[in-house]
Amino acid sequence: MAQTFSLANMLGKICPTIDIIDVGAMALEAEPEYAPIMRNAPYKLIGFEPVQVECDKLNAGKHKHRTYLPYFIGDGRKRTFHLTNFSMTASLYEPRKEFLSLYNNLEELTQVVEKCEVDTKRMDDIPEITNVDFLKIDIQGAEVDAFQGAERLLKDTLVVWTEVEFVQMYKDQPLYGAVDAELRKAGMMLHTFLPLSGRAMKPLMPAGDHNRKMNQVIWTDAIFIKDVMQIPELSEEKMLKLAVLCHDLFHSYDVAQYVIQHYDRKYKHKLWNTYMKRLTNSDPGEPTIS
Repeated sequence: MAQTFSLANMLGKICPTIDIIDVGAMALEAEPEYAPIMRNAPYKLIGFEPVQVECDKLNAGKHKHRTYLPYFIGDGRKRTFHLTNFSMTASLYEPRKEFLSLYNNLEELTQVVEKCEVDTKRMDDIPEITNVDFLKIDIQGAEVDAFQGAERLLKDTLVVWTEVEFVQMYKDQPLYGAVDAELRKAGMMLHTFLPLSGRAMKPLMPAGDHNRKMNQVIWTDAIFIKDVMQIPELSEEKMLKLAVLCHDLFHSYDVAQYVIQHYDRKYKHKLWNTYMKRLTNSDPGEPTIS
């Protein structure tokens, strides 16, 4: 493969605006996970962060194409919000102390300091959201609730980046299987897992690091993409957006080139050869689909 490049930059003026929704937008790093899109592609971002002080921090940046709202995203029901001592672990589900206390540095980060009744909002009902191309969601076990409140929007969503748990960190939270089932209903398929995360059971502490796992996997981020069998039916704009997201965010060049082949065939363009020459530094020959 040739040196990594940005497909969004390669497309230039024909790169469409990518609509990003970030549910649980608290800024834990200097840049969000999808920063390559924000650097290289035209985009519009709507983020949701219910912890008001964190939402205020995000809006303080006054970025032209970013809006942050202090909404609790869910399925539209009234819920109890559990604010914790480490705000990134706050959740609509109660931390499962009996389980968390068995592992290093989990119970210590999930101490409930306040409970309050809140109204959750369905993404399908929020007027500011007219389209979702890329959905990033991390709301500590309440992801399925959010998906159930976004059935209309998810039908046209191209990529979902979601946190998933394999064992319950929160009481009665849906686990990975429920997330997978909900997104498959929306016409998506699992693409990849990011590095698996967990903790060692007390008192063992691998390499003296209380955040390091031994073997027990507890959570990870999972990437879902539009089911590849549905790619031929996508609009011209949606095909380009999916190719850019796969290439620029995940280096999934195989998926990106497959999308571009269909883009060329359906909409009478000649982008695939240019892309493949840039990617491989060689003549790619003929496309594999006719």
